[in-house]
Amino acid sequence: MEMDFERCYRAVDSRDQRFDGWFYTGVTSTGIYCRPSCPAITPKRHNVRFFPSAAAAQGAGLRACRRCRPDAAPGSPLWDVRADVVGRAMRLIADGVVDRDGVPGLASRLGYTERHLHRMLSAEMGAGPLALARAQRAQTARILIETTDLAMAEIAFAAGFGSVRQFNDTLREVYASAPSDLRTARGRQQAPAGAGTIALRLAYRPPLHARALLDFLAVRALPGVEAVHDGTYHRGLRLPHGTGQVALTPTDGHVAATLRLADLRDLAPAVARCRRLLDLDADPVAIDATLAADPALAPAIAAEPGIRVPRAVDGFEQAVRAIIGQQVSVTSARTTLNRLLTAHARVDHEVVATGTGVSEQQLHDQPGELRGFLGAEELLGLPDSAFGMPVGRREALRGLARAVSDGTVDLAPGVDREDAVRRLLALPGIGPWTANYLAMRAYGDPDVLLSSDLAVRRGAAALGLPDTPPTLDRYAERWRPWRSYATIRLWRAA
Repeated sequence: MEMDFERCYRAVDSRDQRFDGWFYTGVTSTGIYCRPSCPAITPKRHNVRFFPSAAAAQGAGLRACRRCRPDAAPGSPLWDVRADVVGRAMRLIADGVVDRDGVPGLASRLGYTERHLHRMLSAEMGAGPLALARAQRAQTARILIETTDLAMAEIAFAAGFGSVRQFNDTLREVYASAPSDLRTARGRQQAPAGAGTIALRLAYRPPLHARALLDFLAVRALPGVEAVHDGTYHRGLRLPHGTGQVALTPTDGHVAATLRLADLRDLAPAVARCRRLLDLDADPVAIDATLAADPALAPAIAAEPGIRVPRAVDGFEQAVRAIIGQQVSVTSARTTLNRLLTAHARVDHEVVATGTGVSEQQLHDQPGELRGFLGAEELLGLPDSAFGMPVGRREALRGLARAVSDGTVDLAPGVDREDAVRRLLALPGIGPWTANYLAMRAYGDPDVLLSSDLAVRRGAAALGLPDTPPTLDRYAERWRPWRSYATIRLWRAA
């Protein structure tokens, strides 16, 4: 990644937090690297180097600043925009693929050799996949040290390190402190109550329109899976090594997250999925500036800056929601989904064993007892009577589940978006609206306009814009590359 020294230095000199995560400032005189917004005295020019990633700064022998915590900065918004191999690789590394499957597994997912992948990441990020994953492990370990009372050996393996020695060496190198010193620095702050409970802050670039996010999620909340209470979003999670629950509370400057995990190895993927759900790595200033250049959108953007695109923690869940939501209202789709989940709960062996029924009101009243959405294999195991929908739609869901189970369709965020959409369109019962909706919410494509969507067309008409799909598509060329955000704006205008 090429970075202009003067532009980066101006950002550092002005302590502009919008650039946090875009690049990292290395200070050779002190041997540390910082966020651009670090409150310390601006270093002299000849002592400064700029790095595209924390891993690159660590590879240059620099340690993380203890004041601005650069390892906890928001991720680069480039990975939302870019659909190339490097962007896909960064999303998969954040989701823990290297920790679970190694570099060979990452390369296989991307369709490149390990050597070529290393070459591309080194050229763009200043570090290869192992170094990038190592930087993430160090951050995960620091979170566990500071927010739990686990023994250091447990933390080492939960964070993805192969040995306690590797864990100790990495933390000394990255933070210039022994793991025990990091815990001592925590002071008397108590760890959250409950085994597997972790409290942390998720940084974002302001502004963040939290109410719009919570309103969007609340109206679509599925009992027993998610709930919104008193400004906090709760949901259950299906993760690579087990289950989890999360409570997310947007506040000024960060989102407070409390995670309960069955397996602490799932911390990094859980954090990545929560960030993706709330679109916390976006650059709202750049997005709003592009959209506000259109006089039709400018008043709404001035009134509600920082609107994000709510995404997904589970691609299969989002795909099921999209198919069920075809040509029906949000309320109707939610009712159908709730029937499906209730039927699944009733055939689940634990529910059968206890003999308890599951009502919508009971599930709403227990936000602490949330579970993840059912998986593809579980959906395939349900009887016809569980679906409560036309045969064609039921079979479309089963066709999707079979395609996910056999690997024909991948709903992870690190896939090739164009190829993924083509594969979805090849499935019976999935048309352009459904595939593009998934591109926006499951795959994180920031440039999708759902011009055939009825609510989008109503919103366009309300703003005095063209409201037929062909004319709206042509008009929306001026909103590139942020048409997904324009879609959310049009939904709100409707």
